[in-house]
Amino acid sequence: MVSPAKKTIERNEATPQARVEAIDWQRIGADLDAQGCAVFENLLSSDECAALASLYPDDTRFRSRVVMGRHGFGRGEYKYFSYPLPDLIAELRPALYAPLTQVANRWNEAMGIDIRYPADHAAFLKRCHDAGQTRPTPLLLQYGTDDYNCLHQDLYGEHVFPLQVAILLSEPGKDFTGGEFVLTEQRPRMQSRPEVVPLRRGDAVVFAVHHRPVQGTRGFYRVNLRHGVSRLRSGHRHTVGVIFHDAK
Repeated sequence: MVSPAKKTIERNEATPQARVEAIDWQRIGADLDAQGCAVFENLLSSDECAALASLYPDDTRFRSRVVMGRHGFGRGEYKYFSYPLPDLIAELRPALYAPLTQVANRWNEAMGIDIRYPADHAAFLKRCHDAGQTRPTPLLLQYGTDDYNCLHQDLYGEHVFPLQVAILLSEPGKDFTGGEFVLTEQRPRMQSRPEVVPLRRGDAVVFAVHHRPVQGTRGFYRVNLRHGVSRLRSGHRHTVGVIFHDAK
């Protein structure tokens, strides 16, 4: 019998494409339909997490830096990667996009939205770039003690892929405390529903960017979602955000 630890090592030594293919996409689709989010466990190894987090001081890898407090976004900061993206992100982005198109297209059909997404990420990026959305959106976020990220949506332009992924690069309880990923959902004529998603280092959460369909008594209706990060009690936290559409 192969131990869970050995399975984790083998998975993280595999290529990003192989790791994505090994995901239970039926479960992911069911979780997204039910909650608007789902978790990929052990998507990255500890070494890969450390390598990505270590890029933060190297401004040559990024196109811009945002200090959240200057814009009312919260506290902390983040940087948008420039093209070419780091190899790991450049491989994960299209690999994750392809199976997620099935959920995205199914959701749009349920919500009566005519837009459909091609299975190939390069074809979708061409759609973005033809509309003037040419700036890369994958980003690296850095939080310290008392930092947080206000509830928000990452839209960036006319063309929006309705799902995105965040990968936790730091270890809860060791590198930081607090700092939970939070998702809120606003249904018509109801109070907001919060969802706190527990993650470990190397885990990723996929979630709705803007809205998703929910089955009602008279068919599907849209619910609006926002995401953020609660206040860090101590330490430092790094996260990679993988957004599939580019920005103006």
